Amino acid sequence: MNKTFAHEDLNAVIRQHSEWLASQLHSQRESMFPPDAEKNMRKFTSGEAATLLGVNDSYLRKLHLDGKGPSPELTPGNRRHYSAENIQELRVLLEKTARNPGDYLPGRRDGDHMQVIGVMNFKGGSGKTTTSAHLAQRLALKGYRVLAIDLDPQASLTALHGVQPEFDLRDGGGTLYDAIRYDDPAPIKSVIRKTYIPNLDLVPGNLELMEFEHVTPRALAQGNAGLFFFRVKEALSQVDDDYDVVVVDCPPQLGFLTMSALSAATGVLVTIHPEMLDVMSMSQFLRMTADLMDVIAESGADMSHDWMRYLLTRYEPADAPQNRIVAFLRTMYGEKVLNAQMLKSTAISDAGLTKQTLYEVERSAFTRSTYDRAIESLNAVNDEIGQLIQKTWGRS
Repeated sequence: MNKTFAHEDLNAVIRQHSEWLASQLHSQRESMFPPDAEKNMRKFTSGEAATLLGVNDSYLRKLHLDGKGPSPELTPGNRRHYSAENIQELRVLLEKTARNPGDYLPGRRDGDHMQVIGVMNFKGGSGKTTTSAHLAQRLALKGYRVLAIDLDPQASLTALHGVQPEFDLRDGGGTLYDAIRYDDPAPIKSVIRKTYIPNLDLVPGNLELMEFEHVTPRALAQGNAGLFFFRVKEALSQVDDDYDVVVVDCPPQLGFLTMSALSAATGVLVTIHPEMLDVMSMSQFLRMTADLMDVIAESGADMSHDWMRYLLTRYEPADAPQNRIVAFLRTMYGEKVLNAQMLKSTAISDAGLTKQTLYEVERSAFTRSTYDRAIESLNAVNDEIGQLIQKTWGRS
């Protein structure tokens, strides 16, 4: 019996599937965020606002009754809800009478250098983007001026902040590549977008970032690349006065983008999923990173950093093998491993289904104990990094 089998062009199938998926994601976003398909930050209860500010709820109530500061939204039950903008206004107000400078506005002062935090690991599933997004948002809500940069061509950090590259960056531009390309680079300010969170700006990512990986070898061969690893650092120098902290979600490979981001970083955060295969992979990652940094240093770059830490992610306290690996890492690396761990939580993954972080979703959307356990874990991680930033600036 003769059988005929119809062959398909793989590129045509993949392109069609890509277009279907992009279209569906766009429709989903428009249905989730009508009518203008833009995200907004949720309101915070008075208790949440007080905790963010580091004051008592009763003090916030007194400010409201005395007519000082912004007016919160009152619910039918007479409960106060504050927007992120309200909280920032309160920070400015409270800082004027603070006992210590920086109690409410903890950002840079004269002489402090901008902190550039590179979040990295080249193994997928280590929680790199989840870490970057929550860190950037927490620091912004705590009063720091933050720039989040998505250097990952997969653009997950970008999508979490309401930007869909296939539709919002249709011409391919609008990423950091515009500011670090070799031919006629654009000012970095031209690719910075405001987000729906006060104090937080975003440089989106998309597939165009891969162009840097393709162009750099050719530029090096022709002698036109110069010190390519300074490209990100030079771009960031244009906005040095505008931000306290830059959070860079690095691509999951040790390419030219990652090397340039490492050269710009003042702090490095390596995410680790405490499973044996991930730890074995990290061993190779660290060896390759050190080799590449040696090459960069030999070219004249200063590769000293303010700090470098490992963050344990997707941690399950009841998992005995994970606990053994955590103990192993803490014994080996000591204080280089953050004390706080990011717990594995259905709350974080469920929030991601609607392209949100845990800071954006309502507590009522989850079982309270699940939400509280996850948010406590995230806050502990991000606030420990905040303490590292303060220590770098010479503050306790």
